[in-house]
Amino acid sequence: MKTALALFLRALATYAIVALGSASSMAQQPPALSVKPVIEKKLKELPPGPLFWRIETFPTLKDAEAAAGPTALAAEVSGKAWLFTLGTQGGATAGGSKVAEIGPVPPVPAPEYLLRINHASGPPGARTPPHSHPGSEAFYVLKGRLGQRTPHGVTHADAGAAMNGHGADMPMEVFSAGTVDLDQLVMFVVDATRPFSSPARFD
Repeated sequence: MKTALALFLRALATYAIVALGSASSMAQQPPALSVKPVIEKKLKELPPGPLFWRIETFPTLKDAEAAAGPTALAAEVSGKAWLFTLGTQGGATAGGSKVAEIGPVPPVPAPEYLLRINHASGPPGARTPPHSHPGSEAFYVLKGRLGQRTPHGVTHADAGAAMNGHGADMPMEVFSAGTVDLDQLVMFVVDATRPFSSPARFD
C-alpha cells in the first residue's frame, strides 16, 4: 500500500509540474488579433489600369449603399458608415467624404475575384499567425499602431494612416504594435477560386 501511495503521489507531482509548465507556456503566448469579415462580393473582372482603394464615409449606411458602384462595398464599422471603392486614382463618390486612397493595388490575375473588407482589432502585442492570401490586402488604421512582418522586413502605420498591400502569396504576420488597442480596416482583392487564407512560414 505504501509503495502504491508513493507512486501515486509521485505521478501527481509530475502532472502538476507538467501542468504548471503548460500554463506558463500558454501565458507567454501573445493574444490573437481579432479578425472579422464585414462584407464581400465576387467579380468576374476588374476595371482596367492601375487600381486604388478609395475609402469614404457617409452620413448613414443607407446613403453609402445607395452610392455604391459595381466595384464598391458599403459597411458600418466602428460607428461609421463606410464606402470602399476599387477604381482608378483620383475618383470621388457623390455625397461621400474621402478619407484615404491606397494603392496602386498589386495586380492579381485570376478567373474570378473576391473583394472583401475585414475589421481587425486587438490589444498591444496581439497578432495573427504567419499566413498568406491569394491576392493583395491594404490597411487603414483607425486607432493604435499596425505592424506587419513579411520577408522584406517590418513596417508600421499609425492611426489615420494607410498601408498598401503586397502581391499574392506573400508570407505575413500582422500585429498590434502600439500602446493602445489596434482598430483597423482591411481591404482585399484576391483570387476567388483559391482558399482565402493559408498558413505560411518565414524561411
